[in-house]
Amino acid sequence: MIYLNNAATSWPKPEEVYQAVDGCLRHLAGNPGRGGYGAGHQADRVLYEARDELATIFGVADPSRIVFTYNATDALNMALFGYLRPGDKVVTTAMEHNAVARPLRQLETMGVDLTIVPCDQTGQLDLAAMAAALREGVRAVVMCHASNVTGTIMPVAAVGKLATRYGAALIVDAAQTAGVEEIDVASQNIAMLAFTGHKGLLGPQGTGGLYIREDIDLVPLRYGGTGSLSELDRQPELLPDRLESGTPNTPGVAGLAAGARFIRRVGREVIRAREGRLTEELINGLATIPGVTVYGPRQSEKQTAVVSFTVDGQDTGEVAYRLENEYGIICRAGLHCAPWAHQTIGTLQTGTVRFSPGYFTTEQEIEDALRAVRQVAAKG
Repeated sequence: MIYLNNAATSWPKPEEVYQAVDGCLRHLAGNPGRGGYGAGHQADRVLYEARDELATIFGVADPSRIVFTYNATDALNMALFGYLRPGDKVVTTAMEHNAVARPLRQLETMGVDLTIVPCDQTGQLDLAAMAAALREGVRAVVMCHASNVTGTIMPVAAVGKLATRYGAALIVDAAQTAGVEEIDVASQNIAMLAFTGHKGLLGPQGTGGLYIREDIDLVPLRYGGTGSLSELDRQPELLPDRLESGTPNTPGVAGLAAGARFIRRVGREVIRAREGRLTEELINGLATIPGVTVYGPRQSEKQTAVVSFTVDGQDTGEVAYRLENEYGIICRAGLHCAPWAHQTIGTLQTGTVRFSPGYFTTEQEIEDALRAVRQVAAKG
């Protein structure tokens, strides 16, 4: 099997991730904050160390401002429904995943005023249009760091400056970039950062988090036991407890921490450079195949390790099916849960085939994948 679906979930994971999850399940007979015995304290330490690792990766000064969630979608819902109120104005982009689009459409029905800033056919943001939208008294900007369809890297730092100038909170969906692209919440003026654990951070599914800047106060989505201030029947005010009701996914967080440690040991820049080389090989190789159209910036320095393409006259689902069943190549076809992005790049009716290599993908696998696409395209 050649696995080229890392934009959906990274695979394989570093060996230490498997070991961390297994070790936690086997040896930590405790629930964080719910036991005054050794194993319970060890479970507390798992969460503490994971927050510390992630804070280092994202440039967060206070690790307690990182709240664990089930995934980036969960984190985005926590941010959007916890922060926006009827009458607020929010700005987003035309390249957003449904994890942003659907909550915003729901908030629109509840009285939130939504503006969608256009992007060009490669997925790149119109910064002048963003600046114009922000002049209208906006409370928040929510945008992806990179598109899951084209890989296009958005100018988060530039938008962060604009948002700060006009008094808006910048909320960033880092599902496709956390662990690979540079993220520094302070220098990029990010008010809230939503991330998932199972993609670039190389952790298990069912893990993720939300960074919340010190001046941001969110209304919780869930209320209940936190293991702290149990004498009170009201939700605690302190973070992360205020937003972490219920038993956490401690084994998953242990694996997430192991993934973060792997990234810091290998070097995020090393991982980014390797994925960039593989992406460049895919872009250049696909461009030489007759009948294949590649979407996005088509430059590895301007996109993450996501390459979308179509084959003239062939259904994208059929292409992906043939790649798997005839060549053992795992990829994704369709709309990738991002109809706005497909509307922007002109593929809403067809979708795309998406290849997304990861750190553990080999050059030989890229060559084999390109050979397979060439044969599929030639057969018609």
